[in-house]
Amino acid sequence: MFFDQFRAWIAGGKHGEMAWIERHMPLREDPARLFEDCRTVITLAFPYSPNKPSTPDGFSVARYAEPNRIDYHRRLRELGKILAGTIKEQYPGTKTRVCVDSAPILERSFAYSSGIGFIGKNNMLIVPGHGSYLFLLEVLSTALLPYPKTEVMKNGCGSCRLCLDACPTGALEGPFTLNAAKCLSYLTIEHRGVVDGETARKMGDCFFGCDICQEVCPLNKGVAPNRTLLPHTDKILEMDDMTFKEVFGRTAFARPGLEKIKGNIKAVRGSLNIDKRPDR
Repeated sequence: MFFDQFRAWIAGGKHGEMAWIERHMPLREDPARLFEDCRTVITLAFPYSPNKPSTPDGFSVARYAEPNRIDYHRRLRELGKILAGTIKEQYPGTKTRVCVDSAPILERSFAYSSGIGFIGKNNMLIVPGHGSYLFLLEVLSTALLPYPKTEVMKNGCGSCRLCLDACPTGALEGPFTLNAAKCLSYLTIEHRGVVDGETARKMGDCFFGCDICQEVCPLNKGVAPNRTLLPHTDKILEMDDMTFKEVFGRTAFARPGLEKIKGNIKAVRGSLNIDKRPDR
């Protein structure tokens, strides 16, 4: 549904250095090219905790990271396989494929067109009554499944622009317009470069990802308390590759890797003058 907008977004260079997003455009346009003979796309939303993971010394990471749990790609793929197996049992001879934020498919477009939520001005899928703290997964099937006719959901943002005004880097350049190259989530996870001082000052106490545009959204029912799920940042900075792999190797932290996370922590602590205190 949003393929033309997506293509224009790529053409405008709003995806930073994530060149992989440019690939496989025909597959994004038509899931039947991604999965031969695909006749049904099932979209599911899976919530994650509204509590923000934190360290004992007061630093935090984006909620989706859930650093005390196995990376969501693995967890949701296993859940999706259960549904896929049921479909294959009921429709013998059919095939299925489970996609979790990795295959070239426009996930939010399918979620929106399925009627489970609407796209907010911060570009997040918002499910009324729950909010936007959720993962998406798709089950593609060659079976033609019966489904009720649904209508796309009316946008519920109204005149609200809290997310636009709160974005610390101006990455939300307008309603429904994200410049990923400016986004703290991109800069602290996907971007291979070192976080500069100006960016670090905008990160506050969060060294992995950013939830600000979701935290200010009235549809997320306020900010839940932080939960201490991470070691002290001193402990993370002392980790070697083996220790990091043992502690975080199966979590969302594995994607940016130890050196990137260490660089983020040093940048944030430096911006708060923590590493310049006399007792350090």
